[in-house]
Amino acid sequence: MKVSSIEAGEVPKSVVSPSKRVKRVMSVIDFILRIVAAISALGSALSMGTARETLPFRTQFVKFRAVFEDLPTFTFFVMSNSIVCAYLVLSLALSFFHILRSTAVKNRILMVLLDTIMYGLLTAGAAAAAAIVFLAHRGNPSANWFPICQQYNYFCKRISGSVIGSFFAVVLFMILILMSSISISKH
Repeated sequence: MKVSSIEAGEVPKSVVSPSKRVKRVMSVIDFILRIVAAISALGSALSMGTARETLPFRTQFVKFRAVFEDLPTFTFFVMSNSIVCAYLVLSLALSFFHILRSTAVKNRILMVLLDTIMYGLLTAGAAAAAAIVFLAHRGNPSANWFPICQQYNYFCKRISGSVIGSFFAVVLFMILILMSSISISKH
């Protein structure tokens, strides 16, 4: 009696190839998401790093200005976004390698580990800056911290947009980590 290939446990090549195709598509999406996240992180760092405003009035001894360097939280935000952007640009080479070789599992595990570390750094910077931006908009009357966004409108718009861009990069990192984990688990 003759045994068919399916009964013998052999898998036809047509069944194996869609898995490789799916991994390649996921690798291309990973590459594109890394580019978009790098642009978002770079834009956030540049927007915060160049945010400054001087009020048109001044006293004899005091000049009223707002600069991101006045708050260490904003400096941390700029540094964390810059580090994450540099990492994303450097990781593009490995991501491109995954497009060519979709079966490289050890490299993907390393990427998930490094992505998770950078995700934590980016989230910490964005969350810290978001707290200060909230205080700039709303203030805290019980602590005698008055909202400054009524006077420094341009500065507040820049830092608010920068925080939004950084949280967009955080969401992209979550998607990157999930996609890489799924790609590893299916191997």
